[in-house]
Amino acid sequence: MLNIEELLHNQISTAIKAVYNIKEVNSKMIQIQRTRKEFDGDFTVVVFPLLRLSKKRPEQTAEELGEYLKNYEHIENYNVIKGFLNLTITKQFWFNALQSIQKAENFGFTPPTADAPKIVIEYSSPNTNKPLHLGHIRNNLLGYSIAEILKAAGKNIVKVNLINDRGIHICKTMLAWEKWGDGKTPKDLNIKGDHYVGSLYVRFESEYKKEISKLIEEGNEKEFAQKNAPLMLQAQEMLRQWEAGNKETRQLWEMMNGWVYAGFDVTYKALGVNFDKVYYESNTYKKGRNVVLDSVAHRYNWLTQRADKSIWADLTSDRLDEKILLRSDGTSVYMTQDIGTAIERYKDFDFDEHIYVVGNEQDYHFKVLAIVLKRLGYDWAKRLNHLSYGMVELPQGKMKSREGKVVDADHLIEEMIETARKTSLELGKLDELSNDQANEVFRKVALGALKYFILRVDPKRKMLFNPEESIDFNGNTGPFIQYTYVRILSMLRKAENETNELSVEMFNLLNKSELGLIQQIYRFRETIAEAAENHSPATIANYVYELTKEYNQFYHDCPVLKEENADLRNFRIALSRTCAQTIKKATGLLGMEVPEKM
Repeated sequence: MLNIEELLHNQISTAIKAVYNIKEVNSKMIQIQRTRKEFDGDFTVVVFPLLRLSKKRPEQTAEELGEYLKNYEHIENYNVIKGFLNLTITKQFWFNALQSIQKAENFGFTPPTADAPKIVIEYSSPNTNKPLHLGHIRNNLLGYSIAEILKAAGKNIVKVNLINDRGIHICKTMLAWEKWGDGKTPKDLNIKGDHYVGSLYVRFESEYKKEISKLIEEGNEKEFAQKNAPLMLQAQEMLRQWEAGNKETRQLWEMMNGWVYAGFDVTYKALGVNFDKVYYESNTYKKGRNVVLDSVAHRYNWLTQRADKSIWADLTSDRLDEKILLRSDGTSVYMTQDIGTAIERYKDFDFDEHIYVVGNEQDYHFKVLAIVLKRLGYDWAKRLNHLSYGMVELPQGKMKSREGKVVDADHLIEEMIETARKTSLELGKLDELSNDQANEVFRKVALGALKYFILRVDPKRKMLFNPEESIDFNGNTGPFIQYTYVRILSMLRKAENETNELSVEMFNLLNKSELGLIQQIYRFRETIAEAAENHSPATIANYVYELTKEYNQFYHDCPVLKEENADLRNFRIALSRTCAQTIKKATGLLGMEVPEKM
């Protein structure tokens, strides 16, 4: 299908050469934008960069180029406003574009080829000491959606998860179970395994604070109390036992992690996200530790081993500070594990790009990771990219895992479904559905509301999540988009006996609302490309919202089933069908499902 912006770019270049007798034109000088809605036209050429070639005033330059371009087959007319040349594309072009879209097997999507770039995307990366929470929801939804968008743009995608299943936090929960678990399992208590383990982590932190307070009351400094509280010393000893391979410690670790993995799987299924491969820190940290120890043996001048045996990377020449890579007791830190994991992933996939979907509080960490790997001789370190996203906050403030003050992902999903149920029942439009069918609609509406509300925000921005606002059936929300889709399907069901054939002369009858809708559908392909380039699901979310608004305007302005002109009626039915298909594909890139009734 013809790309109108590329065609215009080439034609404008031709016009400049012809009108001003220029041999070559720098393509960057040709700036094309969509015409603002308050002006007539479809595309606007910014004339100011071209004045150095024309040697004339902006208005005169625009007029001269417009006069030349009006002879181009796809341009209907033009107008000039100050230094801007507004071009109107012919109705014939937009009609033909719609026909091409309808014939395309999967319009907007680029099938990946064998030699397409391979991109590894890591997201989720939970710790096995607590259940997934609202912050994890944004992470998972971002990672999954970005993977789907890049796949739609023709890239070969590998979705991976790194489970942080070892370390002091995990040992804290293990110790808590030994002290206060009474041998109970999640099955005994009829509770999800990740929730049970999370409650043990909160119990540890509560008892640990009591010990710190007691030591401070006895006259000790706070830092001493934190390091020497009996529970912390026991947890650190358990970590050493784990790294030494102590059989009993490892068995306890495997049992409790198994509880958490089972719980995670339930939440992942509810969110509709998945992974091609799962890595475990317990399998990769040794690789990283060995790489660090080998590098110290090579006596790199930027690696130092201190008197206490801890190993540090001196990154001051990169305007950073010193970063610990191994503790004095030989145990690994997150950086050590990430070094080993990155090396293993490159060996597994030979990726062209690796995207870490991790919150912006880890910006420093990923800068250091790339620098250290590069210094260790891994040239592919330059292919590592950190998608740094803002944190999610609630109206009542930040979440705190240690105090149990988090919005648990499972509970949030349940609350969203219940809110969707109440809202849908109030509208009274599901009376003819069975309980199972209605429950499926409630689920799709709830998850659609959650996903859209989170993904519509630019990833780099911090966001405030309001569940009630997200599930509103009006405005910029998931349910509004889903309802528009359902509305179209309802109309299409009534039009099942209508012909799908379009008159080739239909383009002469197109009005402003119809053209606006066709143009918005036409932009789907370029929107995917833009979202893929910027790693931003918000681009898709904003697009599909604008598309649904365009359809509702069209539906308001143009009778469909009641239109007496058969050709025009069939055209509007076909346009509605294409719009619905585009809504479904766009929302699918966000991981949203669209119900057929609601």
